[in-house]
Amino acid sequence: MKKGALMRAYAVSGGAFFAISLAYFVYSYLWRFARPVADGPVLRHVVVNVLLFSVFALHHSVFARTPVKVWIRRVAPPPVERSTYVWIASLMFVVTCWLWQPVPGVVYRLDGAARLAAYAVQAAGLVLTVLGARALDVLALAGVRQALRGTMGTPELPVRLSTTGVFGIVRHPLYFGWALLVCGAADMTATRAVFALVSTAYVGIAIPWEERGLIETFGAEYKRYGRRVRWRMIPFVY
Repeated sequence: MKKGALMRAYAVSGGAFFAISLAYFVYSYLWRFARPVADGPVLRHVVVNVLLFSVFALHHSVFARTPVKVWIRRVAPPPVERSTYVWIASLMFVVTCWLWQPVPGVVYRLDGAARLAAYAVQAAGLVLTVLGARALDVLALAGVRQALRGTMGTPELPVRLSTTGVFGIVRHPLYFGWALLVCGAADMTATRAVFALVSTAYVGIAIPWEERGLIETFGAEYKRYGRRVRWRMIPFVY
């Protein structure tokens, strides 16, 4: 098999594994994390969970930095640079969900109108996530488009800054959607609550570092966008 075909297979399989990792998260959050735990260690499991997500989060933050991207380009051919990141991130996300420790207790269970409101919050989070991902190009996020264009000799498309649609609400609508999805559960077990709090806190803390990279890439254009769309992640809050 030719080198180009190998890179395309690597990228497409990486994109498929990315989808599998998201599906495994959905399964874990909806079923495994939803099971109430009557008894067991609390502090130890919380600490393990925080460490698990911290390792995943550290990888995400480190690989998103420009110097690390430069180093990856020396190891992986440019067409599969993004795919390499996607493979590693997807594998680490699956491991994080797989090893997530059950935490005893139930924070709350909603009924009636409050339960319907919680479902509406999660539905809004799903819509924000889908619209934001579509605006950014799902195939590009998964590293597939870069590999296909790069191995076929098609010039790489210029990176464009999305500022309209859901990006006109907050600067990071995918993170806002994530927060609504994981924090809006109608049945909040302690296991779910730890996952929701840790993951949402991470993305909130990571945003300033991520925006430094965006300013490096887009310069004055991103600064103007930041002045126009004031809120980073949650309207009127952050």
